[in-house]
Amino acid sequence: MEVPVGNGAGHLTPNISNITAKGEYTNAQSVTVLRQGSNTFQATAPTGSRTRFAPGDHLVLTLENVTVASAAGLAVLKVTEKTGRSATGRMTNSVGAVALVKTAPKGIPAPSDFRAEKSMVEPGADVALLWNGSGDFDYKIVLPDGAEEAVGQNIFRWSPSPGNAPKRDTTYTLVATSRTAPTQQHFLTTAIQVRNPTLETVTADNAYFNTVTTPWIGGPNTGDGTMTFPQGGVIVWRTGGSQERGTISADKADLNGVNTEWVQGKSTDDGWISFPKDGLNVRKGPGQTWGTVFADKADLDGVNTRWVQGRSTDDGWIGFPKEGVRVYRAGIDAPGTVFTEFIQAKDAAYGYGGSWINLHEDGITVYLDKDGKRGFGSVTGSEMNSQGKHMDPL
Repeated sequence: MEVPVGNGAGHLTPNISNITAKGEYTNAQSVTVLRQGSNTFQATAPTGSRTRFAPGDHLVLTLENVTVASAAGLAVLKVTEKTGRSATGRMTNSVGAVALVKTAPKGIPAPSDFRAEKSMVEPGADVALLWNGSGDFDYKIVLPDGAEEAVGQNIFRWSPSPGNAPKRDTTYTLVATSRTAPTQQHFLTTAIQVRNPTLETVTADNAYFNTVTTPWIGGPNTGDGTMTFPQGGVIVWRTGGSQERGTISADKADLNGVNTEWVQGKSTDDGWISFPKDGLNVRKGPGQTWGTVFADKADLDGVNTRWVQGRSTDDGWIGFPKEGVRVYRAGIDAPGTVFTEFIQAKDAAYGYGGSWINLHEDGITVYLDKDGKRGFGSVTGSEMNSQGKHMDPL
């Protein structure tokens, strides 16, 4: 029996070596079948001798494990039979043809309609994925992190294991692998949307959100500052996970109120202001001596100070001892001068060196206090020179 070998429309198989050939004579007697050459099988009697066929006897040749050539068409097997009428008679050849029709195989329908039972779920809710398929494929689900979960045979439904339900929008991939041709695969994807998703990190450019709920936010690089949101406010940290407060840099802040321990200028040597319970402290720097307040105008209910001086360093200054007010010259403790249009006093004004003046309704009395004894003093001027004279006794 001659077998056409190749991949064409008229060929039966591209590889004859894979074929197993068997023969059977009447009453299940086996026949020896061996391959001859590159495309022929020969059947002989088991003993190698001639065998007589009685009327009605038959011989069956079987070819198994045939890999059929891929091209559709008609493959014709040529069968040559050598027979004779008697055991000693001359053998003659007769040729027969066995025609086999090859048709293109029907394709296995690919899986389809991979979908979620519910396309929108709450965080942590149960999820089920469904698809249409056949038992000709092995199925597996590929998770977003690349992990794979196998699905049982002839099962067309899958759900995440307990505790692994999606907490944010998630895409799943279905991979279907043909059982007869493992290199043939189909890939389908479906997505599940989650209301109020939980996000580990968010990096966004020009993004707009109606609401964002998160325990903290931070910069994209290692060592960037972070912000946390405790009840009642916001905390800025120098780096993520640290306990060191960070810095806010801004061109302008519009606030209804500020509660802070101190305020300082942008430079490290700028003055700063602290806020003790009893008021306000202005210093040259953190922990340094008292600083200076510069202002065009101050509108105050009261001022408590040890002294007051003009803006220039050589201006006079005023001290505030317990007994009243003293006017000094600049930079020294010597008495200074008071320039005024008039002085109105209820009782007396003390002068320099112990002398004093009594101002009353009837006039002025000048006294000179010597060794604790009161005596009359003197008044000098361009139009009056009186010494030792009681001008207007009390």
